[in-house]
Amino acid sequence: MLRIENYSKSYDSKRVVDHLSLHVLPGEIFGFIGHNGAGKSTTIKSIAGILDFDEGHITIDGKDIVKDPIACKSVMAYIPDNPDLYEGLTGIRYLNFIADVFRIESNKRDALIKKYADAFELTSNLGDSISSYSHGMKQKLAIISALIHEPKLLLLDEPFVGLDPKASHTLKGIMREICDAGGCIFFSTHVLEVVEKLCDHVAIIKEGKIVKEGKVEEVMGDQSLEEVFLELVEHA
Repeated sequence: MLRIENYSKSYDSKRVVDHLSLHVLPGEIFGFIGHNGAGKSTTIKSIAGILDFDEGHITIDGKDIVKDPIACKSVMAYIPDNPDLYEGLTGIRYLNFIADVFRIESNKRDALIKKYADAFELTSNLGDSISSYSHGMKQKLAIISALIHEPKLLLLDEPFVGLDPKASHTLKGIMREICDAGGCIFFSTHVLEVVEKLCDHVAIIKEGKIVKEGKVEEVMGDQSLEEVFLELVEHA
């Protein structure tokens, strides 16, 4: 579903991601972890088509993000760690705007908006201006907007920041539902316990390079993921 081959990205001649290669398969939840500045968000933004890059190829569902960005973006959704929303709109107008962008017909969009707004307990607030929302409510709205076109690939950058425990539990369930239906998830987080319990596959990045990658249980061995991570980032 997602293939990254020899991806490199530099800022002002400084290489921040160096020949990174990853494959994310349908049905897989893939955790992408590393310290601050390791290259996680840069990589995710390039996958999403927000950042260009210096070398390599990124394909989504067989399409190249550089050569065919519209086709790629039609089957994926990206939720940043601090989503920028149109705060002058109400929640429901924003969701309908996103649904219009993806040309979702009215009956289907109404059903999906209801499903996810109810799940995240946001239905009663959809008529309110987004500017009145708390950070957690804005995060929920961003998640709902990402789900209503039923993406095959969901990119998440620190998705649990700002969510209360119930909303976090709801999101974890939805992530697994997407994968059970043949989609896949690629996400970064500093909450290693979530990766340990939720992910099928994990990659650890340090200074722009992958230092460990594999199935979660294989990467962990007889240690916790936190122990493995600390050993790798301190000594690798």
